[in-house]
Amino acid sequence: MNEPTATRSRPTDGPEDWRSIAAHARAWFAAPSHAAGAGLVARIAGLPAIADRNGLPDIDLRADGVGVRLGPGDAALARAISAAAADLGLTGEPAALQALQVRIDAAWPESVTSFWRTVLGHERASHGVLTDSLRRAPAVRVGRLSEPSPLRNRIHLDVVRGPEAVEAVKAALGREAYGANGLTLADSEGNEVDLVPGSELSPQTPDWRALFAAMTFYPAASPQQAARLAAAVAEVADEAGVPLLIDLRPDGVVIDSGKDQWEDGQGSPDARFVDLAGWIQSAARGLGLSADPARPRFQQFGIDAADVPAVRSFWAAVLGYRYDPRTHLTDIYDPRRLNPEFFFQQMDPAEQDRRRQRNRIRFDLFIPCDQVRARLDTAVTAGGQIVAEAPGSYALADPEGNEVDIITTP
Repeated sequence: MNEPTATRSRPTDGPEDWRSIAAHARAWFAAPSHAAGAGLVARIAGLPAIADRNGLPDIDLRADGVGVRLGPGDAALARAISAAAADLGLTGEPAALQALQVRIDAAWPESVTSFWRTVLGHERASHGVLTDSLRRAPAVRVGRLSEPSPLRNRIHLDVVRGPEAVEAVKAALGREAYGANGLTLADSEGNEVDLVPGSELSPQTPDWRALFAAMTFYPAASPQQAARLAAAVAEVADEAGVPLLIDLRPDGVVIDSGKDQWEDGQGSPDARFVDLAGWIQSAARGLGLSADPARPRFQQFGIDAADVPAVRSFWAAVLGYRYDPRTHLTDIYDPRRLNPEFFFQQMDPAEQDRRRQRNRIRFDLFIPCDQVRARLDTAVTAGGQIVAEAPGSYALADPEGNEVDIITTP
């Protein structure tokens, strides 16, 4: 995979449903249910062009639509998918499309890259760029630090992996975690991550892991086998009234509850969700599939803020996110559950030097060019400031100086 580049309006000769974002052609087709979206997945799996590929393209099936990601040279496949969607009565919504990338600035980029590759379990895509093999988490780009930033960042990561993977990471790094909960690790320049060990969802569902979200992964031998599993999961999810994240990849299918959506309100597995997970487990095994639950992992971003409501408002606006309705949390989330959650933590307003320091971690947000002006206006109205402009790029800062670059081109 190449390093993400700026956004073009549409892939060459591609249909209007599609936009080229971060080096991929992407589309989102609104659908009224999981099952309606699974109908499009089945049609894609049956396209003649798929037989010439190594598995399905990346497909994100949700209760309200289907996201598809293709390579930049797949214009013919994009046209075929759009035709299948139209035949099923599904409508493309380019305004839903965006991609997030993490940027880490470092005085010694190679050391920092090695740390984050180990912690995240990502692949090295190109020099200084790390990507998730399942392409569910944002890419990470490590670059050269342009100015000293010796104090602790206000932006940090939470990563949840299986307990065996967490112990392997700590052994590979040769260090113990620290912090109040004994979960924090830092790279050689002080960029922090809370590396959290997950657990089994329940004794009845050994295929599943609780990683802030309940997740499993089933390798699939063919596009048709993956599509059949997606259809079975879609049907039971609709019957149960439980919105699931069903992500189809060339080598298999991830099934994900979404953060906390498997819990009973007390942090324990909800009996109804365990029943649903058990049914999915049985259906997958009935299709001849065996789980590899070590593949998925969970990732979210935390931002320390002196004025949490103001900073939270900006990030919800610039990302197009919604507030978690639980009043004891500060989380914001992507309404289509395609991008990671953010949460906000109170910091001491007296830490003026830390508040003035430029973070070593910041974000790139790739969006279609026809959405840029509206997104900029929304972010500025929510308290953001445009601090720099260049062709195809707008650097924004939230009310406390945390940064995001909106990247696009005509």
